[in-house]
Amino acid sequence: MDHRCYWVGFNLVKGIGAVRMQALLDYFGSLEIAWNAPADALMSAGIPLKIIESFLQLRKDVDLEGLLAGYEERGIQVVIREDEIYPRRLREIDQAPPVLFVRGELLPEDDFSVAIVGTRRVTPYGRQVAAELASYLGANGITVVSGLARGVDAIAHEAVMKSGGRTIAVLGSGVDRIYPPEHERLAGQIIGRGAVISDYAPGTPPDSTNFPPRNRIISGLSMATVVIEAGETSGALITATFAVEQGREVFAVPGSILAPQSKGTNRLIQLGAHPLLEMHDVLEILHLQQVQEQVSARRSLPADGIEARVLDALGSEAQHIDEISIKTGLPIEQVSATLAIMELKGMIRQLGGMNYVCIREFHSLYTTDKK
Repeated sequence: MDHRCYWVGFNLVKGIGAVRMQALLDYFGSLEIAWNAPADALMSAGIPLKIIESFLQLRKDVDLEGLLAGYEERGIQVVIREDEIYPRRLREIDQAPPVLFVRGELLPEDDFSVAIVGTRRVTPYGRQVAAELASYLGANGITVVSGLARGVDAIAHEAVMKSGGRTIAVLGSGVDRIYPPEHERLAGQIIGRGAVISDYAPGTPPDSTNFPPRNRIISGLSMATVVIEAGETSGALITATFAVEQGREVFAVPGSILAPQSKGTNRLIQLGAHPLLEMHDVLEILHLQQVQEQVSARRSLPADGIEARVLDALGSEAQHIDEISIKTGLPIEQVSATLAIMELKGMIRQLGGMNYVCIREFHSLYTTDKK
């Protein structure tokens, strides 16, 4: 049986999320063993009795292979946290969703993503900013992430696709239960130019309790979250809070102190968010001016053992090229050529004086791959 079946199975058990699924993996070594374990063993793994009772009933009733086959027939891909295509940035957050259900395609270039969120009751000002920002990001090779909601979300999805860019919609329901229903056509377009994803199983209806937790996925997928317009109790502010907790940048569009839709964004700026004054502010602060060249280089120049050795030598501190050569045991000419390629790929940055520093996310990615 495909081992994804067991991930899908546990994902269906109410009360078993990222923390308890990791506890099962730590205790049993695999979810297949956990799935077939007796009740006393599950209790020893720290699963409460009430949840075990629900699980035992589900285990008796569900046909995991049939369930997985049904998803595939409907064009729904199951991506588990261990898969290579699982979004790298999302894997980095605390309690990353163990399972994602995907319609469409996730690509490596989605590493360069920015979330655009905001109010459903968008003003003409907010509509213009959302459309122009999404178009600008898309034209510069940045994937736009949002939640398919009315207002800012839908405007951002539509605008980035018109610019020729990619977009990802994160749902608070199953990927086969589009909400709001009038965005069914928009969702279909997104599937062709990106992906519609959810950590809720197919068939899950939209519910008000589902949307705040899904916002952590929107911010978790993204290098930064931009809040266009938001009232004082807007869900977009929840996304911004998650972004801060995840160590991601937050931008907010300033607005009139008299407009209710700007109260949330103005407050974010007061609390330290970057004020979005120009469209290029996002690229400059995130150092993404050359993202298209970086994506192209990553496709055509895959990492090799030499790059891994250089990354190991760099670590998290700036190093002079001579020191890198000594640590790697490589000739200075080879180190220089490798550093030039790695800088083009966006893996390192030159600080001047032939000193180089590794961009943290690439160091963790390549050292993890090496293990």
